[in-house]
Amino acid sequence: MFKRLIPVVILVVGVLGFVYLKMTRPEPAQVSATERSWRVQVQAVTPGAYTPVLPLYGEVVAPEQMLVVATLAGRIDERPAAEGQRVSKGDLLIALDAQDIKPVLAQSKAQVDDLDAQIRSEQVRYRNDQAAFKSEQAIVANARRQLERSRSLVDRNLASRENLESVTDAAARAELTASIRQRAIDEHPARLQSLEARLAQAQATLTTTRRDAERSRVVAPFEGVVTDIQVAVGDQVSRNQTLLSVYAVKGLELRAKVPDKYRAELLRALAEGNDLYAYSDTREVQFKFERFAGTSDPAGTEAILGLSGASAGLRPGALLPVSLERPERRDTVAIPFSALYGADSVYLISDDSRMRRISVERVGEVRSANGERRLLIAGDALVPGSRLIVTHLPNALTGLKVDVAVEGEAIGKERVKEKVKEKGMGSFAE
Repeated sequence: MFKRLIPVVILVVGVLGFVYLKMTRPEPAQVSATERSWRVQVQAVTPGAYTPVLPLYGEVVAPEQMLVVATLAGRIDERPAAEGQRVSKGDLLIALDAQDIKPVLAQSKAQVDDLDAQIRSEQVRYRNDQAAFKSEQAIVANARRQLERSRSLVDRNLASRENLESVTDAAARAELTASIRQRAIDEHPARLQSLEARLAQAQATLTTTRRDAERSRVVAPFEGVVTDIQVAVGDQVSRNQTLLSVYAVKGLELRAKVPDKYRAELLRALAEGNDLYAYSDTREVQFKFERFAGTSDPAGTEAILGLSGASAGLRPGALLPVSLERPERRDTVAIPFSALYGADSVYLISDDSRMRRISVERVGEVRSANGERRLLIAGDALVPGSRLIVTHLPNALTGLKVDVAVEGEAIGKERVKEKVKEKGMGSFAE
């Protein structure tokens, strides 16, 4: 009987022991859920007047460039200029051999002298024709009187018919000679006009030849740089053959495509008399916006910017990135690019330390005092005194709780990655 009660006793003891342990166990600490927050850096919103810049990529061109060609055929006698050499105004660039120029010049002068002599001869001939015509008119009058007497004698049978025919022939010859002389006198103005026209043409040819002879020695018309040399001393060149070129170091221009959405703004600034300048990245080179090109294409309109100041070694054909200053814009805020979300959104911190998304207008870019590129925005919600989040958070959304970092505390990508892993908010967006 006692043996049968042993299992029951053991079971009762175990149950009592379990109840005792459960009653005497320590109470677990009460866990309360707490909301985590993100550490961010902020910027105080202080709207002001800024000058936005437009990044451009243009080509340097030389609008004042002279192409030197051979005015006459000949041999190159001098060519003191070298490729890339800087020359002053009046410096000799290239010259043809004078022995090739003199014969051409002499031939043109000989043609003028020949026509001068022909005109003088025509004047002498005209005077002789006039004098001879008076004599021939007298001969004609005498022949006619002889003809009348012969006819009278024949009618009275005092002269033979053969005598009358002889006198008639003499009168006809006299009239023919006078007629030929009269035609020569009448043709004098036409002959003289033809000779004078040929003389004018020969004089024009002589003037052109003299001009070309003078231009066979080419000097620099301005201070410039010699380029594209195609001949050497001793080369035989033909008329109008290209020899070299030279461009002015002053007046270089930069031509760059400007998107059409900025064209109206820039044209309005020009019409108002505003001076807009463009600077290279190092600000060593400065250009002044002058005008737009006369034509456009789907990529934009070409802006023409004149070099202002020193060229700093620029050469035509060089590609140069510049930042063109646009008209000043008021009530704008300059922010780092990391503060922008999407195309037109930023986040402000509300009074309860939570993120609040707002839409803004992207005005353009601006350069800070240290040369850093910053984004220029505008919007009605950007009131003075509000705080703008400049730390770019992954999966940012309105209502997310944030903590403002102490001024000077760095919030880098590695720190943000750690927070992402810690809070389980997904992958980090680069």
